[in-house]
Amino acid sequence: MRNVVIMGSGCAGLTASIYAARANLKPLVVRGREAGGQLTLTTLVENYPGFPRGVQGPELIELMQKQAAEFGAEFLEGDVTKVNLEKRPFTLEVGSERIETRALVIASGASAKMLGLENERQLLGHGVSTCATCDGYFFRGKPVIVVGGGDTAAEDALTLTRHATEVTVVHRRDQLRASKIMQDRLRRNPKVKFVWNSLVTDILDPTKHEVTAVKLRNVATGEEAIKPTAAVFVAIGHQPNTALFRGQLEMNEVGYLITHDGTKTNVPGVFAAGDVQDHIYRQAVTAAGSGCMAAIDAERFLEAEH
Repeated sequence: MRNVVIMGSGCAGLTASIYAARANLKPLVVRGREAGGQLTLTTLVENYPGFPRGVQGPELIELMQKQAAEFGAEFLEGDVTKVNLEKRPFTLEVGSERIETRALVIASGASAKMLGLENERQLLGHGVSTCATCDGYFFRGKPVIVVGGGDTAAEDALTLTRHATEVTVVHRRDQLRASKIMQDRLRRNPKVKFVWNSLVTDILDPTKHEVTAVKLRNVATGEEAIKPTAAVFVAIGHQPNTALFRGQLEMNEVGYLITHDGTKTNVPGVFAAGDVQDHIYRQAVTAAGSGCMAAIDAERFLEAEH
């Protein structure tokens, strides 16, 4: 029987494990399919407090894990494939292993939707990004491209105008899906350009380990073109990793877990932290903060039972 199991090993899950371990709860961290979360897909992180010269994303995750292990957190490789939250103790299945726990912290994150191009994954962190707030600064004084047409794409494009010389929004339709106020802001900004009815079919150049251009195809005419750019920001949305909890936990229409009074879900003893419940900020530091909150909430929940 575990006091607390933490699902996920990104900033939220690892911070929760540090706090839970220091509270002598001996937490078990199930690292998950995307172990380390989205920071493992980034390079230099300059906006996480305490690192005046920045820190590599994978290194930051490694340091957090070592810190949690130092206080007694245990780690299990694998992904939770089944969970039962109808009664306590809660039960989880990881491969052939069955785990029982008195409290559960869900920090399984949200996965950025990608274009699915072969070169996209190779250049992730080398000019391909899913976070304008995180990486826009690296491309100051250069032209960049944003792929998408919703509010996320619009927000990213506006964020990038603070740094880039030109921001080109590439959308597969002839008009944006973003709210009217966001569309108006984009059109008023002289740095923002649009390429309509177009798909990004390739990203160049993995041999140079940096983005130099994209290949575009007009979906109406079939015409192809190459557009030089220093970066590609993919802004077609995120998918919260919450499929396991459908029918057991309250979530919004997109699938983000709904929390109240801190990190509590609708099931007593189950807490959610990080991008699995945050579709607004999605930053490493906010994920870490909510991981801290979830561990404290779990500790207080377990104390109240005694």
